[in-house]
Amino acid sequence: DRMPMFMVERQFADKFDPDDETLQLVDQYHLDHDIRWLTSFLSADQKRTYCLYECADIEVLRQHAMDLGVPADAITEVSEFER
Repeated sequence: DRMPMFMVERQFADKFDPDDETLQLVDQYHLDHDIRWLTSFLSADQKRTYCLYECADIEVLRQHAMDLGVPADAITEVSEFER
């Protein structure tokens, strides 16, 4: 039984280029809050990210953005489809 999947779109004022320490803090936050990061995509201008997560519900990701001080411009529940 899989947890719901969500796509989070984030718009940044400047290019998104986190350092290793920031990424470690994010990884620890995920562990502490039962969030499973699946993958991320970066726009060509490096100002938008599209991140795919599994977690219990959308509120967990809203809190995630607030706690980490990052935008969450759109959070959409998604599912995989088979062709």
